[in-house]
Amino acid sequence: MSVLVVGLSHRSAPVAMLERAAVTGDDLVKLLHEVNDCAHVGETAIVSTCNRVEVYAVVDKFHGGVSGISELLSRHSGIPLDDLSRHLYVHYEDRAVQHAFAVACGLESMVVGEGQILGQLRQAFRLAQEHGTLGRELHDVLQQALRVGKRAHHETGIDKAGASLVSVGLEVATAHLGPLDRVRALVVGAGSMSGLAVATLGRAGAREIVVANRTFERAARLADSAASPARAVELSALDAELAAADLIVSCTGATGLVLTADRLAARGAGADGRRRFLLDLALPHDIDPAVRRLDGVELAGLDDLRTAQEAAEAIGPEAVEAVRRIVRDEVAVFLGAARAAAVAPTVVALRSKAAEVVEAELSRLTGRLPELDDRARKEITQTVRRVVDKLLHAPTVRVKELASAPGGDTYADALRELFDLDPKAPEAVARADFRSEARDVGDGAPTEREGGAR
Repeated sequence: MSVLVVGLSHRSAPVAMLERAAVTGDDLVKLLHEVNDCAHVGETAIVSTCNRVEVYAVVDKFHGGVSGISELLSRHSGIPLDDLSRHLYVHYEDRAVQHAFAVACGLESMVVGEGQILGQLRQAFRLAQEHGTLGRELHDVLQQALRVGKRAHHETGIDKAGASLVSVGLEVATAHLGPLDRVRALVVGAGSMSGLAVATLGRAGAREIVVANRTFERAARLADSAASPARAVELSALDAELAAADLIVSCTGATGLVLTADRLAARGAGADGRRRFLLDLALPHDIDPAVRRLDGVELAGLDDLRTAQEAAEAIGPEAVEAVRRIVRDEVAVFLGAARAAAVAPTVVALRSKAAEVVEAELSRLTGRLPELDDRARKEITQTVRRVVDKLLHAPTVRVKELASAPGGDTYADALRELFDLDPKAPEAVARADFRSEARDVGDGAPTEREGGAR
């Protein structure tokens, strides 16, 4: 069985396609089970955010796994398979592990180095655990990816290479409106992205921040946390706030448009001579692109921020390269350990078979020489066991060393063939080890969700 990643992200697909491909809630759980029930798939986890949809799986056949997962992604998104396939990327075995580690470190994010992906990756891990689609191999890959991501953020300045998607968006807003301490800001939604927007606006000294949300209590809590004057309103009062707002940030979980050109125009946008900036961080989009036709109104969505981030990446090349080195080193260590661990059940099975042979022969000896006294029997037993241990020591130690190199799994196959081991014996050992060692991710991995994911 080998690890496989099939997915699409902001690097491979337009935002409109990502919107259609994104899965959440019950649909995500349904897709998780359907992938896991697919032929050739043994384990599954799915990461779905505003910037990526990735299926992590353990498969016994590469082409069969890719085909089955691609068809399911097409079916769930409603995107024809031929169209979707052009934007899918596939990583297998070592490359799949490298990709998982890079994603956890923020190297594959729209805002390089952002830390929210760690929370989304951990959420995918937990969901797979809860629904029984996570096995030993994927458990180890994702758990180590989270640890590597945490290490990268702790040891490097990768966070400074791109503070957050919100920060990049508000930098674009500043270029249009001027200093943010002059603006009246309206934040629509009260999720994690809205919280980042309120915090960033507060630090910038925004003149006023209004938080509008369907649940007033959540909006009020968010407004209370602001460092600038802020208040909360219910979503039903949104129209009354649109006229006064210079900056509107929207990130809700709505399935349709929240702000249209007609709705903004009805509140004076485009006719009152004022400049306005709209920042759409939602997926699917909250704001109708047609608002750009209104005089003085500028809109930035996820596609626009991708371009801005490409320029922003230049501020932290040393940090980015340091993280890449961490990923390379961690991948090498992980794969070496994984290969060595893969041969361990075979070694255990070999030693178990040797122990059975020893016990059988000692039992036969006792039957043939019942006159042996206890002292002689004990000495013979210890001698035979020592001989077997010494004969097995060098080859079992050496096979673990050899197994840590690429292609090392062939040594386990050789042991099974040479000693005629029951093929099911190593698998039984591996399953027992996993059940005894299974545990949650832990390690203090952050729990915040990736930007815009809902």
